[in-house]
Amino acid sequence: MISSLLVLAAVSLAVAAGCILFGAVPLSTRSVWLVLIRSAQAEELAQQIILQHRIPRVLLAFLVGGGLAVAGAVFQALLRNPLATPHTLGVSAGGALGSSAGILLGFSAWGIPLITPVQFFSLGGSAGAALIIYLLARGQGKFSPMRLLLAGVTIGLICSAMIMFIRYLVDPHKLVMLDRWLMGGLDAVGYDNVLSILVFYLPALAILMMESARLNQLVFGEELAEGRGINVQAVQIRIFIAGAVLVSAVVSVAGPIGFIGLIVPHSFRLILGTDHRLLLPASFFGGGAFLSLADTAARTMFTPSELPVGVLTAMLGGPFFLFLLTRKKFV
Repeated sequence: MISSLLVLAAVSLAVAAGCILFGAVPLSTRSVWLVLIRSAQAEELAQQIILQHRIPRVLLAFLVGGGLAVAGAVFQALLRNPLATPHTLGVSAGGALGSSAGILLGFSAWGIPLITPVQFFSLGGSAGAALIIYLLARGQGKFSPMRLLLAGVTIGLICSAMIMFIRYLVDPHKLVMLDRWLMGGLDAVGYDNVLSILVFYLPALAILMMESARLNQLVFGEELAEGRGINVQAVQIRIFIAGAVLVSAVVSVAGPIGFIGLIVPHSFRLILGTDHRLLLPASFFGGGAFLSLADTAARTMFTPSELPVGVLTAMLGGPFFLFLLTRKKFV
């Protein structure tokens, strides 16, 4: 198990590193190498492109893709539903609504370092949606995965309707910005976006990884898990809150990028099986490599224009998911 995971991690990191070589401005492999080793012969333009644009963007893509894939795998196990994703549970829609409100209000002055007003509103929207969903899932004091799913779908639809209302109200020049954000993208100059999510991202990811063994028990049913000494209610609550925080952090910087939380976990489930001790880290590395490749394609296929990566993942993800459905049965 460990050897397979180490190979996957090495391949994924190599793929992400290779993405640094590609971009709208062509750079030779030698130019990139001189920048990476901090050689005095490195050109100033190449340094600016590599250090301030490509490396931050690839790093952000890896974190976003890995986070969405892990969240998808966790929510599918929590709800025992193969179609559960961060979008299904309404957390992404809450973040999209929050960012839409931020764009509508159009704050220009901001005193908080590392985080933009749109990111702040997106985090608030995701957190608010997650809190409402959690309270509804608690019901009469008992946490219910079925109520969680129904509440998430309903909150997602409500948020989508409110986003349409904001699109109707917003100024035309802001509408372009709003639509672009809702498509999902990874615009990054410098490392502020990466640093702004780590304070939420790393603790949430660590909690989910530590819960992987208990997730294996939940998959087989609550009664069986309780019979093996698992505090099902506490585990379900921890997993949902950590997953919601992880998704909130990701959506705040990248927007609602779809299908990664569905495609990547199912692909590795078919290859590696259902042991979440292996599946979660595999989903992290696989999701990171997948989104890094997708974003590289999105920013190079239509140069000098750039395709939002969320559009590309949706175009690739839908047919690929249908292909998986025809090949094997999901667990």
